[in-house]
Amino acid sequence: MPSRAAALLFACCAALPASGVAAGTQRAEVTEAAAALQDRVVAWRRDIHRHPELSNREERTAAKVAEHLRSLGLEPRTGVAHHGVTAVLRGGRPGPRLALRADMDALPVTEETGLPFASTATDTYRGQTTGVMHACGHDAHTAILMGVAEALAGMREQLAGEVLFVFQPAEEGAPEGEEGGAGLMLKEGVFADFKPGAVFGLHVFSTLNANQIGVRAGPTMAASDRFGMKVIGRQTHGSRPWGGVDPILAAAQIVNQSQAIVSRQMDISAQPVVLSFGAINGGIRYNIIPDSVELVGTIRTFDEDMRADVFRRLTSVAEHVAAANGATVETQIPADEGNPVTFNNEALTARMRPSLDAAAGAGNVVDMPLVMGAEDFSLYAREVPGLFFFVGATPVGTDPATAPSNHSPKFDVDESALDLGLRAMLQASLDYLAGDTGG
Repeated sequence: MPSRAAALLFACCAALPASGVAAGTQRAEVTEAAAALQDRVVAWRRDIHRHPELSNREERTAAKVAEHLRSLGLEPRTGVAHHGVTAVLRGGRPGPRLALRADMDALPVTEETGLPFASTATDTYRGQTTGVMHACGHDAHTAILMGVAEALAGMREQLAGEVLFVFQPAEEGAPEGEEGGAGLMLKEGVFADFKPGAVFGLHVFSTLNANQIGVRAGPTMAASDRFGMKVIGRQTHGSRPWGGVDPILAAAQIVNQSQAIVSRQMDISAQPVVLSFGAINGGIRYNIIPDSVELVGTIRTFDEDMRADVFRRLTSVAEHVAAANGATVETQIPADEGNPVTFNNEALTARMRPSLDAAAGAGNVVDMPLVMGAEDFSLYAREVPGLFFFVGATPVGTDPATAPSNHSPKFDVDESALDLGLRAMLQASLDYLAGDTGG
């Protein structure tokens, strides 16, 4: 059954016209929902933050979400793409279909925030023991959507249309050898029986202050691809490097020379490109030159031709540098495993911009620059029109340029962002559902 907070919202919205309110004005039921749910959303976020789980391992978080959805009278589907949870809310009147998505997974990062609810969790990642932390804000996303679900469930009799809540695992990428994330959610039919007219998502972001929302139409976040290399030499004693082939030296030169691909070979005045190495593993003892070194990294692009060109050039650089050192290299760049560009449908973005303005207030919705980070929300937005926006996470009065960024062990979310995120998502959802059904 709906909660007491939801029942209060039911009474509040019963007197409101189905067509909504004047443009630029926050709906009264949104204001009521934010006040009624604020403490609970904060508590959910802190609990999830204290108990983070890596990609494809989100068992506790998924159970918490499913229990909450059942308490709202919904019938959640669990076990989607390992630990995904979905549920459909059907309004009392006919109308459009809308999907709302939040991600649930954490990162292999050891937390250094000093928060009273900081994570002390550890797990194994790529064969190494590591701390686990919600260093990207997915704890906030999950808590916000739990609140939005409760608010909308309390309005269901007056609601026009249907809403699909999508709580997704493994946005950060499935472990090697596993499938996961949005791709597997879609493969397992998340949109098969419920094809929405639009999908909304949000992300808390360190580059904005907590009273701000950022959005842009068209290309928004980069396509992302991962690559791996194995540089193969010949093991020898560290005192006799001429007795073997040093893969560490070759690997270091590959890392260095690869940066010239972006700085000297790609036209970054047309579209930005990033090529970064994230890990190098090789050797075990100070006086042994090993047989091989493994490297992994990421490529970020906004253009398909440039993406293919980076693949080709990186493979060529690795092979030629390795050969110059007497080594060989095996390069893998799985072209079908990355995320495409996150693209905000222009018409949908223009239509929903006033909703974001209403939630954040005049002057607090800013045009985002291109973001080199990537999101597998892009896969949903490739199926139906998508809107993905950013909610500031850095406290007002703090320069975002000085704040710990997403994925930092010191990253934190100013908890006022939870309130703004809830109001923005709820306002946008109600405005979309109250519009014409052609969306």
